[in-house]
Amino acid sequence: MAGPGARWKRHIVRQLRQRDRTQKALFLELVPAYNCLLEKAELLARISEKLQPKPNDVTPATLQGPWEEESGPDSDLVPSSSTLRVKWQEKEEGLRLVCGEMAYQVVAKSAALGALESTLEQRQSTLAALQARVAELREEQARQTRQVDAQRALNVAQRAAYEALRGRARLQEAALRRLEEEARDLLERLVQRKARAAAERNLRNERYEKAKQARMSLELKAAAQRTVSISESPNTIGDGIREEGKTLALMAEPVSPKSEAGEKWLRTFSFKKRRGRSIGGASEQRYQSIPVCVAAQPPSQVLDVLDAHLSEVNAVCFGPNSSLLATGGADRLIHLWNVVGGRLEANQTLEGAGGSITSVDFDPSGSQVLAATYNQAAQLWKVGEAQSKETLSGHTDKVTAAKFKLTRHQAVTGSRDRTVKEWDLGRAYCSRTISVLSYCNDVVCGDHVIISGHNDQKIRFWDSRVPCCTQVIPVQGRVTSLNLSHDQLHLLSCSRDDTLKIIDLRVSNIRQVFRADGFRCGSDWTKAVFSPDRSYALAGSWDGALYIWDVDTGKLEGSLRGPHCTAVNAVAWCYSGSHVVSVDQARKVVLWH
Repeated sequence: MAGPGARWKRHIVRQLRQRDRTQKALFLELVPAYNCLLEKAELLARISEKLQPKPNDVTPATLQGPWEEESGPDSDLVPSSSTLRVKWQEKEEGLRLVCGEMAYQVVAKSAALGALESTLEQRQSTLAALQARVAELREEQARQTRQVDAQRALNVAQRAAYEALRGRARLQEAALRRLEEEARDLLERLVQRKARAAAERNLRNERYEKAKQARMSLELKAAAQRTVSISESPNTIGDGIREEGKTLALMAEPVSPKSEAGEKWLRTFSFKKRRGRSIGGASEQRYQSIPVCVAAQPPSQVLDVLDAHLSEVNAVCFGPNSSLLATGGADRLIHLWNVVGGRLEANQTLEGAGGSITSVDFDPSGSQVLAATYNQAAQLWKVGEAQSKETLSGHTDKVTAAKFKLTRHQAVTGSRDRTVKEWDLGRAYCSRTISVLSYCNDVVCGDHVIISGHNDQKIRFWDSRVPCCTQVIPVQGRVTSLNLSHDQLHLLSCSRDDTLKIIDLRVSNIRQVFRADGFRCGSDWTKAVFSPDRSYALAGSWDGALYIWDVDTGKLEGSLRGPHCTAVNAVAWCYSGSHVVSVDQARKVVLWH
């Protein structure tokens, strides 16, 4: 293939040859006409020379003889030389005029020829540019054709690879369906096995309870047939109720020959104080002392700010001793923190949650942590152990709340499957399932009462000793959180109508409603809390601010703005009243004082 230099040289030669041909064709007609004009001019010049009179041809009138006078009549028929000269001069002038006109025409033709030549040059240059453009377009067409061919070949190869991938995908999908069917079968078998195990355990527990009640009834009947004398010893007045039970048991010994039955009878009606004011059941260990808050002060300054989790933080809770803090988030982790010197120090990370953490709670002893998760279960950890101790499964949708009752052996969970469940943690089984018309967002527990807040804008009250709902209090807006005061006389609710409400449980009526300009509930799980002495109510807003209301006056005490730049999900007030912790959707945990 010739280089680009040879192509433009050939192009120039072609243009020059074309120019020669076009210009030669234009002059082929003009040159013969001009030559003809020249020949005519020469011919006219020769004729005019011949017509010029010679000197010897002129005969003066004086030399004329008489014979010339006699020939006068004949001389009129022949024109004289002067007449001929005048005629020829006129013809010469006419020829000269014709030659001038023809010369003018030649000049005009030459000018027209020049204009035509310039037009021709322009058209030739345009033609050359067009021919060059045509050559470029042909080269571009050839290049595009080669690219199209290459793309077609690539498309063919990719189609073949795609068909191969589709074949492999169909095979893998078939294998996946088989594995999913096997997994469903395994899961069904596992659920059935767990259900059978739970049913067997419940049956054993029921048999045990029935046997225990029958044995207790027999012992009571046997003890009732005995006469027991009870006298009060002056030495037991200052020793308390526990020593009184022992004195009664010792005094009953000589009367009853069956001392074991008498002891059991006295144990049954012993007035020893137990946590939760329960009368029957096994004795519980004494819990560590809980700090008492005499007068809480609203927080005013930030002590520490941490990016505690990998994603948003949903739950926070203080331990009973006010120095241990638990936070749970969407990263499926629970972090334990020590509050030391106005700072949060990492203590431990609890792992093993199957989904996002929505709620955390400490038991009354502070040794266990209960969390609600999005994997349709609640999980139990022991403080000091990283892995989950127990999984409370049985819900069919996300578990939104999990709280201990007033003992460490019982818990309550609420879920979006429209059920509330009571759990016996010692035996790890569900002791009661309560079906509700709307899914539950939060629960709190009293002595025998369970209070649940629901998405249908209602707060429901349940008694552990009664199978049905005992009371329903309607509120405006979906309930996002519930918080019970320490004296169990007042309930604080937060709802999506951007209000907090205090319910007096003694009269079962809404006592106060808190609002504030700028306060908005940021999510369906926004939590609000009482201060430990029930003097203040605290909640976080969608804009990252904390709002504090005075419970006695019902007025807004103030608002705190600082590290939070997104919605505050939950707040917690420690039992001593010295610290407040808030968590938000931007992974931040803030310690306030």
